[in-house]
Amino acid sequence: MEGESIYEVDSEDGVGADIISTVEFNHTGELLATGDKGGRVVIFQREPESKNEPHSQGEYNVYSTFQSHEPEFDYLKSLEIEEKINKIKWLPQQNAAHSLLSTNDKTIKLWKVTERDKRPEGYNLKDEEGKLKDLSTVTSLQVPVLKPMDLMVEVSPRRIFANGHTYHINSISVNSDCETYMSADDLRINLWHLAITDRSFNIVDIKPANMEDLTEVITASEFHPHHCNLFVYSSSKGSLRLCDMRASALCDKHSKLFEEPEDPSNRSFFSEIISSVSDVKFSHSGRFMLTRDYLTVKVWDLNMETKPIETYQVHDYLRSKLCSLYENDCIFDKFECAWNGSDSVIMTGAYNNFFRMFDRNTKRDVTLEASRESSKPRAILKPRRVCVGGKRRKDDISVDSLDFTKKILHTAWHPAENIIAIAATNNLYIFQDKVNSEMH
Repeated sequence: MEGESIYEVDSEDGVGADIISTVEFNHTGELLATGDKGGRVVIFQREPESKNEPHSQGEYNVYSTFQSHEPEFDYLKSLEIEEKINKIKWLPQQNAAHSLLSTNDKTIKLWKVTERDKRPEGYNLKDEEGKLKDLSTVTSLQVPVLKPMDLMVEVSPRRIFANGHTYHINSISVNSDCETYMSADDLRINLWHLAITDRSFNIVDIKPANMEDLTEVITASEFHPHHCNLFVYSSSKGSLRLCDMRASALCDKHSKLFEEPEDPSNRSFFSEIISSVSDVKFSHSGRFMLTRDYLTVKVWDLNMETKPIETYQVHDYLRSKLCSLYENDCIFDKFECAWNGSDSVIMTGAYNNFFRMFDRNTKRDVTLEASRESSKPRAILKPRRVCVGGKRRKDDISVDSLDFTKKILHTAWHPAENIIAIAATNNLYIFQDKVNSEMH
């Protein structure tokens, strides 16, 4: 992997508001959107290939920035609603415009992104400034003409989907039918039509009659990439439930339950916390699911419910540090995971600005670091190693000197090429593998 670009998101509101909270490529990979804690969305566009160097791919540059959400106050519950963007999802492109959904804890918004490089001139009833002319002065009719102008990117809110959730929205997913999408909070999943804002259909409800009986919450959900009737949701107990909307209107009874029996020898006070699934992603083929819990990423086959077909240790050296990670709340961090375009390599984040890649074919894995040194153009990313006691090699880093404030929670992989986007606090790193079509 080579360093390509680094972007720093600056905020007038000071520290915190500019922390990136979600990263998402669109379906072609031409656009990349990030959302931050300050409620802003920044869209990056890939520059076209230069004519001098036909094989050099363009870099990503800022295309548009807009304020998606503002802080709100729920007066009925005396609750502040943060403006932080929890998730962004692009809709498949239907025309020249691009569309995306963004959500904070309570409200989902549909945005339309359009370009304008021409402006009409020569109105009959308006002057150049847009004011109405005195009709008595209009003596002849003319045909307005389109004149070229500097490119303008306009972002306009098309729809606002509010009042669908009592609890915090943790995920949104656009259906392959391109007409509906779902949103999930801790206890419910709702199905929306993209054209209808004032009602949604509740398709999963795990809220018990008595809240004291609550044993688990929904942590993430996603539609199947090809079958519009299938979706999966993960829980804080480490299980996945695959649901079929053809079976019944309310999908409280799952079609399949994917759960790995716990190894009694690994049982500890923290077992339940670290087994909570923080992210679930279908593979592009739709055959597999990828899940991330605190210490591992797992690949599940849709045809095998009893256990994952692959388990990869992300940072097993933290197993002995769970007590201190519990005390500083790091044990509750929600890491995301991503597939590459061919479903052969998976990626997820770790601490100390490290991120991990696992090659499913060769079973090789690598730890890389997102840092300013490695982000210089053409800089080659060096594999990093964490050592636990004993002998240390020259470039090894001790597990005791890891920085737990630097964490890679949000990552995204270009849908077709080996380009990855890594969010590290308020920096967005974009790396691409120019040497190899596969991972080093």
